[in-house]
Amino acid sequence: MQRFFLYIFSLIFSANAVAQQDSTSVNNNLLEEIVVTSTRTEMKLGNVAVPVKIISQKTIQQAGSLRLKDILQEQSGLYITNGFGAGVQMQGLNPDYTLILLNGEPLVGRTAGVFDINRISIGNIKKIEIVKGPSSSLYGSEAMAGVINIITDNSFKKNLEASLRYGFGNPNKGWSSPFSQNSFKNIDFNIQGAATINKTGIQYASNIYYLDGISYRPFSTDRIPQPQYRIANQLQINHPFSEKTKLSILLRHSLDYFKQEFSVTNNGNIIKSFGREANNDININPVITHQFNKRIKSSLRLYTTIYNGSQRLNFENKPDSSYIDEFRQNFYRVENQTDFSWNKSRMTIGGGYTIDQARSTRYDNISNTKQNDIVYGYVQHEWTPHNTISVISGFRYDYNRLFAAAFSPKLALRYRPTERISFNASIGRGFKAPDFRQLYLNFTNIAAGGYSVLGSIDAVRIINELQTLGQIAEIKSDFSRLSSLKPEFSTGINIGATYYPINKLSFTVNVFRNDISELIDSRQVATRTNGGQIFSYINIKNAYTQGGEIETNWQALKSLKISAGYQLLLTADKDELSKVKEGKVYVRNPNGISRLINRNEYVGLPNRSKHMINLKLNYETASRFFATVRLIYRSRWTVADSDGNGVHNLQDEHAKGFLLTNISAGKELKNGISINAGIDNLLNYQDATYLPNLQGRMIYFGIRYKLI
Repeated sequence: MQRFFLYIFSLIFSANAVAQQDSTSVNNNLLEEIVVTSTRTEMKLGNVAVPVKIISQKTIQQAGSLRLKDILQEQSGLYITNGFGAGVQMQGLNPDYTLILLNGEPLVGRTAGVFDINRISIGNIKKIEIVKGPSSSLYGSEAMAGVINIITDNSFKKNLEASLRYGFGNPNKGWSSPFSQNSFKNIDFNIQGAATINKTGIQYASNIYYLDGISYRPFSTDRIPQPQYRIANQLQINHPFSEKTKLSILLRHSLDYFKQEFSVTNNGNIIKSFGREANNDININPVITHQFNKRIKSSLRLYTTIYNGSQRLNFENKPDSSYIDEFRQNFYRVENQTDFSWNKSRMTIGGGYTIDQARSTRYDNISNTKQNDIVYGYVQHEWTPHNTISVISGFRYDYNRLFAAAFSPKLALRYRPTERISFNASIGRGFKAPDFRQLYLNFTNIAAGGYSVLGSIDAVRIINELQTLGQIAEIKSDFSRLSSLKPEFSTGINIGATYYPINKLSFTVNVFRNDISELIDSRQVATRTNGGQIFSYINIKNAYTQGGEIETNWQALKSLKISAGYQLLLTADKDELSKVKEGKVYVRNPNGISRLINRNEYVGLPNRSKHMINLKLNYETASRFFATVRLIYRSRWTVADSDGNGVHNLQDEHAKGFLLTNISAGKELKNGISINAGIDNLLNYQDATYLPNLQGRMIYFGIRYKLI
């Protein structure tokens, strides 16, 4: 890996040596773009010192995206996982460590640590800001890998528009006619409008979404219909009390409803069930902003989100029995942030108080509320000693009632010696608090073979009681490691550069490393006499993820733009890697003879690809016609320790690498009408075993009409 870093640095400095020194403006529009997520203050992208990606509204619309998943899966360095909904893996860190924000406020309702980004429609999104690397110095827990901030359109100019998209496909046959009975359908309808009445701005947006979702029966290619219905409504109000004081309020409600049918195999038993899942999410976010003078600005943010999720299943072989799963989470926060500006500096000071409550049938009973109270404060200083240098330093302190406090510092530097090249470096500490499931879970999944998962607080007591009753057949070695959970910590380093060799060509390089300690992992700690496994959570792993990313954008012709990205990712569990290096890990060859595993056979953490590539071609004319082709490639990844030697190596079970191809085209006509069409998953790639939720080829047509 040292050679890799040296190679990247040599490329960067070689580029600096040949950089052209002219006064021509280089991508000024991009560099002048305003970013708020990286520093919690408005800053030009050209001055940001951490890895940041902006996805514009125009990019989202031309891609024909419907859900947040659709657009994020096409971004370099991001991979969308498929367990417990669509989660975002960033810099090799699981979805648990990526914070999802809506206008700067966290979205809740995670399952097994995963926030399902399919819950978010993109109809009224203005832009998406992606910050990679530890961001706990500003955002606290769950921002260990980075932050994705969804910023909605807050324009209150008078307008009214509606859009409709109809999609269809048949993965069994590959192609389908639009309205055939056997086709899988996808319908999306949006309406949004805005107006200003007596200085009060009002904006409303509504989305209705239907999908003939599919799943697969285990060990077969039989597709099971899983219809999905999603509805989201959002209201934004902006009222200026004076030139210096304004109030903004965001109200949002979403409802997801799924018909479900499962066939699960565990311990040799096949359990078939059917039913439904429903999720309700309410967000209320009033913000009062006051500009005291040119140098001092303060904001008071209030935030409430209420999430209710429920699942009800009946069993095919036992019609009278049922499975009921309820999860309810209430999140309340009050926060103040004040910005001070002077000369070449800006200071941001903020703090707040959070109440996080959860109730679930998976803990003990739905009436018992679990609560964590969090008091926090943060400070950030931005300093520009010279017009070529910017320095950002800061820290955050979180006090949690349920576990030890966390201190998260960060330092970032940006140096832009010429108009054509800039360098940036940052180092920060991230942390993730143990969540409610890891602390309190007391859950037996009768719909999946009867395995149990116990939170760390009560696991020892419950297992000892079961053993006294003669219901424990075996105690595993990890049982002795059960204790109070500690927060997970990481130290992240990012070093990069952006280079414009000519006016219409840019390269961005970033190398990163995340060292993680006290990683919380689920381990089997006991086995029941009926064969059911019992799992719990322990602080066990010290791991790292490291690698590099390179992105390029080239305006090849007046109407043609080419964008590409590549990520190299290397990971390891440090304890496993030490055992491999010390010659303590064996593997069997095809003849059944044991031998020591080689270092180059160790693949690191599971469910991560070493290589990811994306390519986009965008053609756009002055007559407002566009066409895009987007390719997303992911190399193979390890899914299970099939040889049972305790580490993941080349001989283990792997999922195949795959290529997704999406195409779209559209035209803006007269009288406010726009039309578009496209094909998602053009090559109809499917993997029933490892990507069961990946839809087959989907063809779609859409129309947008601006009534006002």
